Amino acid sequence: LMNPYFFFEEKYSVRAYEIDVHKRMTAPALLRLMHETAQQQVVQMKLSVWDLEPHHISWVLVRIHFEIVRLPLLGEEIIIKTNPAGFEKVFTFRDYKVYDLKGNLLAWASSTWLLMNTQTRKLTRIPDFIANMEMPDSKDFLPHPVAKLPQITSPDHQLNFRVNWYDLDFNQHLNNMFYLQWMLESTPVKTLKTNNLREINLIYKQECHHQEMVQSQTQQIAEQHFLHRLIKKETGQEIAQGESFWKPLS
Repeated sequence: LMNPYFFFEEKYSVRAYEIDVHKRMTAPALLRLMHETAQQQVVQMKLSVWDLEPHHISWVLVRIHFEIVRLPLLGEEIIIKTNPAGFEKVFTFRDYKVYDLKGNLLAWASSTWLLMNTQTRKLTRIPDFIANMEMPDSKDFLPHPVAKLPQITSPDHQLNFRVNWYDLDFNQHLNNMFYLQWMLESTPVKTLKTNNLREINLIYKQECHHQEMVQSQTQQIAEQHFLHRLIKKETGQEIAQGESFWKPLS
């Protein structure tokens, strides 16, 4: 049956700790709030990680496509709307839209999720009590994130990170918000100072655990086009891939 909480929204005010040197909200801070809104919704829908604990399953983010029209300013109020966006085999989808108080679209994202068995740490099928939920018309859904990205061939910028205790989420692995932040940190400083992120695609490949060393690598493809990846420093295993597009500060 259609859940009464299917479409969900929250209003937020941009805080001082969420802005950058340009007094605009950072892209990682905005994405963090979008995920927070989704978290509030799944709690109401009784589909949160805590509701799913007795079934030994948990949500895992695998892909995200994130586009930014304009980053909100310090003190500005924004409205974030989110909703589940259908199922496909083992995948579930979720959409997000961010508006200012005049109704202008500031940003949007589509995401792809899997369910993981928390005991075996392996993927599991979508249980009937989720798959049988009635969905609204799919014409209202955003395009799904891409399943494949170009590979980095020769990184020209890199930075090292260590997974610290306060970087972990309730699944005891690196919070998925840090994947985006750490990728963007190895973008050339000149680009960070003079541009805003316009679009990013992210593919999550592996969990990352406490005290592991991670290297963020970036390769510039064109003036405002970059490829990114995160690897485990010890093994060289790729844990995430990204592709970003930027635009000059307006």
